[in-house]
Amino acid sequence: MNQADKIKSMLMDDIHEMASHPELFAKHPDKDFTRDRKLSAEDVLLFPVIMERDSVPRELLKYFDFSTGTPTPSAYYQQRSKLVPDTYRQLLFTFNSHFLPLLYKDKYILTGVDGSGFRIFHNPANAESYNPPTGRSTRGFNEIHVVAAYLLTDRTYTDAVIQPSKKKNEYSAFCSLIDGCRTDQGIPLFIADRGFPSYNMFAHAKEKGVSFLVRAKDLYVERLLGSSLSDLDNEFDITVDRIVTRSTTVKDRTCPENPQQYRFVDKKTAFDYMAPGSSDEYHLRIRVVRAEVADGIYVNMVTNLPPEECTMADLKILYYLRWGIETSFLELKHAVGAVDFHCKAVEYVTHEVWARLLLYNFCSRITLLAVVEQKDTKHIYQVNYAMAIKNSHDFLR
Repeated sequence: MNQADKIKSMLMDDIHEMASHPELFAKHPDKDFTRDRKLSAEDVLLFPVIMERDSVPRELLKYFDFSTGTPTPSAYYQQRSKLVPDTYRQLLFTFNSHFLPLLYKDKYILTGVDGSGFRIFHNPANAESYNPPTGRSTRGFNEIHVVAAYLLTDRTYTDAVIQPSKKKNEYSAFCSLIDGCRTDQGIPLFIADRGFPSYNMFAHAKEKGVSFLVRAKDLYVERLLGSSLSDLDNEFDITVDRIVTRSTTVKDRTCPENPQQYRFVDKKTAFDYMAPGSSDEYHLRIRVVRAEVADGIYVNMVTNLPPEECTMADLKILYYLRWGIETSFLELKHAVGAVDFHCKAVEYVTHEVWARLLLYNFCSRITLLAVVEQKDTKHIYQVNYAMAIKNSHDFLR
């Protein structure tokens, strides 16, 4: 058995094993999936993973080899409705557990974090996901927002937070990804763009014992440092101690002689380690770096990585690698088909998003096995990822 067959066998075994224990994923374990039906529990779990862009009736026909006994779409919908929301998330975790991540400096697991919107079926009655007409859409649109964690070295997704677009909160999603990450295989190093830095996220990383590297806007850095960028060198690498507080009363502070260290967080701002109105203090050590990435172009980065372990040059390379999650979203949506949903309800759209993340990981694991023969030419030959994903999808089917 070659490596591709082994990876396929792993996924099929995981689905078979989960199907053997319906109490793990059924809404009503005492009765769901207890009777023999044309669509078994294993079929219901596998079908959304291998579906393509056709309608559900057409996909069912293909799945059952165009048999006259093919179940109806209604039968599939009834079986699908028995699944708990995180069914495919657990299946994703199980499949990922077969592989050890590649480590940076034999220590860190490079994990990109980013968010992206996914258009879903038009339904103005769903207030949480419906966006009224704007310049983007004359009739309005429904959308969910996915904030995902992505292994930049292994090109696979490890977790995600799915929110209705009207309730999207990338700050809280980032904290949830940090809280739910594994730390037994290495130290996760979360790398994110400008929309993610917050004191709450810094605290979650500290409590979890993980690392972060996030880009920050000029204004954010000036507030964090307490000084204008014009007063500093074009490039700098500064480590500061900051004390987060929810109280403005100076007499309650433990270090009143160092007022420049304090940062006030009001009651409307999330900070999960101090209740609003509390006089407690939370200490953070934060490294702020401003680096030139091109002629006259500077990037601000905030991190908790020690300077003796990761230099400014290292941080520039690490932030550049973050682009991998940007391209992964394009592959997920268009090569894997995560924009071609087969349902209307947000609950079932969420099922399909998780199933597509699982399919992406399977295809990526297969594609990483490819060896590209190099020729004596100017450019290095690379795998056509879109085509490779499609071929891996066919291999699974």
